[in-house]
Amino acid sequence: MSRSLGQCLNDLGACGDALKIGLFNGLIIALIAIGYTLVYGILQLINFANGDVFMIGTLLTFVGVSALGLTEGSAPVLVFIALLGLLVVIMIVTAGLNASIERLAYRPLRNAPTLATLISAIGMSFVLQNVGQVILGPAPKSLPRLLSNETVFSLGVVDFRFNELFVALITVPLLIALAWFVQNTRQGKAMRATAQDREAAGLMGINVNRTISVTFLLAGALAGGAGLVVALFFGQAWWFFGFPFGLLAFTAAVLGGIGNLTGAALGGVMLGLVRALNERYVDPRWTDVVVFSILIIVLVVRPSGILGEKRTEGS
Repeated sequence: MSRSLGQCLNDLGACGDALKIGLFNGLIIALIAIGYTLVYGILQLINFANGDVFMIGTLLTFVGVSALGLTEGSAPVLVFIALLGLLVVIMIVTAGLNASIERLAYRPLRNAPTLATLISAIGMSFVLQNVGQVILGPAPKSLPRLLSNETVFSLGVVDFRFNELFVALITVPLLIALAWFVQNTRQGKAMRATAQDREAAGLMGINVNRTISVTFLLAGALAGGAGLVVALFFGQAWWFFGFPFGLLAFTAAVLGGIGNLTGAALGGVMLGLVRALNERYVDPRWTDVVVFSILIIVLVVRPSGILGEKRTEGS
């Protein structure tokens, strides 16, 4: 009987670990997915370069950690201060990069056919990938393990380690801050009005170009923050990171309801949980099949996604 109880606890612990891993990975995906859904909500544009802006965030993390001389033996207080400053710098740089992409590659094509803007977005993605490859080289670059994997606390048989909680400590405040900004600030209201009807918003005195630029700034900042989290959590920076994470984030945005911030966050967490449970109980080789099968089923049943895009009754 004790052996059966032990097996039961082991199974419970394995399931709990899978859910924990899925949750933290889902938070990272959600942070990138919100960048896609922000831009789509206003411009009806899939900014494929957003995933590669995230990759630039991992690149900048590698460069910053190397420049600051941080190692596994560095004092925890020094590491905390350095990473906090690095997070701010990276978010500013990636925000400016994303806004520059909008100004140079998207704004001149705003009145052009949608296909032209889409091709421009794909082209910017390739440009950023090549920049990353030139700077980082073809192979992934390893970062020192700056985040401890010591257990901070336990819930039942599931242990929560510092490097896992670090993901939540960065992603959750950023998601909450964005939600507050969009719902409660003057610029956030301008973003919602522009997403509802761009021409009417301009007639009401809203600076549409500035609002779109702010949207790209926010999306780029979130992508940069996610880049730092991924680089430190996985201990790697790679020029190809933009494609797999960008594809997952885009899938999460569509799954939750592209154009809906809550839907993008929900889709990211759901995607992380599905992937983790499949890798634990089915087969990692089937992960993408399972994920995209669920996406297809959801879109067949509800084409607008789980939550769909928010609209008023008159839209």
